[in-house]
Amino acid sequence: MEYFLQQLINGLTLGAIYGLIAIGYTMVYGIIGMINFAHGEIYMIGAFIAVIGFVVLGAFGVPGVSVALALAIVLIVSVVVTAAYGWTIERLAYRPLRGSTRLAPLISAIGMSIFLQNYVQLLQGARRKPVPPQIPGGFQLTSGGGFDVSLSYLQIIIVVLTLALMIGLTWVINRTSLGRQQRACAQDRTMAALIGVDVGRTISTTFVIGAALAAVAGVMVTLYYGVIDFYIGFLAGIKAFTAAVLGGIGSLPGAMLGGILIGLIEAFWSGYFSSEYKDVAAFTILVLVLIFRPSGLLGRPDIEKV
Repeated sequence: MEYFLQQLINGLTLGAIYGLIAIGYTMVYGIIGMINFAHGEIYMIGAFIAVIGFVVLGAFGVPGVSVALALAIVLIVSVVVTAAYGWTIERLAYRPLRGSTRLAPLISAIGMSIFLQNYVQLLQGARRKPVPPQIPGGFQLTSGGGFDVSLSYLQIIIVVLTLALMIGLTWVINRTSLGRQQRACAQDRTMAALIGVDVGRTISTTFVIGAALAAVAGVMVTLYYGVIDFYIGFLAGIKAFTAAVLGGIGSLPGAMLGGILIGLIEAFWSGYFSSEYKDVAAFTILVLVLIFRPSGLLGRPDIEKV
């Protein structure tokens, strides 16, 4: 029972990270109907900015900077820089191809993903970048019986921050003018433009929001694992895309649910079976869902306009 509880905690933490990345996929798909395959690289860039930020703050020994303040500074810088990358990707890889067939922006996004991978590899090198533990400590929930169940402060921060961002984003979508514009563009971009919605700005803002959430996930995964490389965006992006499809792409709660499910599957499979096949288990679940419920767990079937 203790081992099960520990894997549950680990799975929820990992799932929260996947959920943050998956929201970016589902928001872009919900508005323009395209998959931003460069989104995983945005997450990777956010992780590298976190490494650079912690190294700079530690190297210069900035006086008066506590761990909480350092984390806040790194998060803000990472969000701002990756938001700029998200805006740039939309302007370069998507906007010029908005009126073309669906295949063209898809190929463009894959090309942007490959470009960003090699761009970061050239700037930062191919070696892994370690980060010393920044938030040590935690709670010991159970002890004895040969296995101790622990809940670290960092795991609490990751889950609480993810829930806060999810609640805040849901409020923005449902209660603000920007959210109404995004929902209007998702339903019919042509009609939205006719009633005065700036479709281009709304789509750019959606890319910026998705990139900002990916940046938060990049910072959290850097702190959680303590090591990154230029290739982490590919696998994490594929798993986050899997989470978005599993929960129902186009649905924000579905993206978070799918991320948590993928995280739990990985954690329990690694704990009770072989960690080498955890990715196979996650993608097998995806295949089963696509066979028996193609719209995902919380998604709705697309209605063809005629």
